[in-house]
Amino acid sequence: MTPKIARFLAEQQPATPCLVLDVDRVEEKFRALQSALPLARIYYAVKANPARPVLERLVRLSSFFDAASWEEVAACLEAGARPEAISFGNTIKKVSAIRRAHAQGVSLFAFDSAEELEKLAQNAPGARVYCRLLVENEGADWPLSRKFGTTIENARTLMLRAGEMGLDPYGLSFHVGSQQTSTRAYELAIGKAAMLFTDLTEAGVNLRMMNLGGGFPTRYRDDVPEIDMFGNAIMGAMVAHFGNNLPEMLIEPGRFVVGDAGLVSAEVVLVSRKDPADPVRWVYLDIGRFGGLAETEGEAIKYRIATPHDGTPMGPVAIAGPTCDGADILYEKSNYRLPLKLACGDRVELLSTGAYVTTYASQRFNGFAPLQEHYL
Repeated sequence: MTPKIARFLAEQQPATPCLVLDVDRVEEKFRALQSALPLARIYYAVKANPARPVLERLVRLSSFFDAASWEEVAACLEAGARPEAISFGNTIKKVSAIRRAHAQGVSLFAFDSAEELEKLAQNAPGARVYCRLLVENEGADWPLSRKFGTTIENARTLMLRAGEMGLDPYGLSFHVGSQQTSTRAYELAIGKAAMLFTDLTEAGVNLRMMNLGGGFPTRYRDDVPEIDMFGNAIMGAMVAHFGNNLPEMLIEPGRFVVGDAGLVSAEVVLVSRKDPADPVRWVYLDIGRFGGLAETEGEAIKYRIATPHDGTPMGPVAIAGPTCDGADILYEKSNYRLPLKLACGDRVELLSTGAYVTTYASQRFNGFAPLQEHYL
C-alpha cells in the first residue's frame, strides 16, 4: 500500500468493493523494468488494466502497447498512443478487427496458425508479422496451457510462407506463462526460439525481432525473484545464443507494471463456522471470483490480505465471495489465517490487485455492480 493510497482510504473511505490504484507506482515499476532490460522495447499488456489514467501515463513514458482486441487498440489510440507503437498480439482475431486496426495504422500482428496468417495476408497486406511458439509454462502460477502457440516445425513453415504471401516475416514470440517465478523458464524458451531464428535466417528470411512475452511476477503471499534477476537471465541467454548480433527485443509486461500499484478495499459480510467445534471460520467478503478475483481459480494467485486487527491472535479461515454460486470460493486449501477478532463490517485490503481484477469483473451477477475504480 503506497502512502497515497493509504491517505485516500483514510480520508475518503470509499464504498466497497473498490480498486484504488496509484499511477505513480505504475511509473516506478515501468522504469524498474526499463532499468532491468534497457535493450528491450516495453509493450504494456493492456489486458492487465486498460484504465485511461494508466494508458495515458504510459503514453507519456513512451511505452509501446500489446493489444488483444480492436477495443484495446482503440483505447490505446484514444489515450494518445501512436498506431506504430501498438502490437495486435492476440493470435485469435476477427477479420473486422484486423481490418480496423490496419486501417488505423497498426502494422504489427501476431499469429500461430496457417489460417490466421491467411487472414492477415488478406486484411493487413504488407504488415509485419511474428509467429508465437508453444513453450513450456513450468514455474508459472497462471499457466497459459496450449491455447496459444505452435510447434517449431510448423512455425518454420509458416514464417517461410509469410513472405510469399506479401507479409513481412518480422520475428518470433513466446510466452512462459503469467506470474512466472522461474528465471530458468525464459532461458529455456530463448534457447528454443533462437534455434529457429537462426535456421530461418540461414534460409533467407529477414527476421529482426524476438518477442519474449510477459510473465514477470508481482509479489503476492510468497516472495518472487527481483526483476533484475529476470533481466540478467534474459540478457545472458540472448548473448549466449546471438552473441553481439542481438535482434530487436520486445517484452509484454502487464502484471508487473500494474499489479503492485493497486489494492482492492473490501468489506467482511459474514464470519461463521460450519460447525461450532470447527476451528476453521468462513470469511465472506463483498467481492469474490465473479467480482474480479477470477485468478483465485484453483487458488492460483494468492493475494496478501491486510485487516484492522493485524498483529492480534490468528486462526485458520476459508475465504469466499458474496454470491449464491458455490464456485465463489477464493481460498479453502491454501492455509490462510486471519485475526480471530475479524468481524462483520470490518474493512480489509487485498494487496497487489492492480492487474486482472477490473477486467475480470462480471456485469451484475446476482445484481452486484462491478467494483468501483479510483486512480490517484
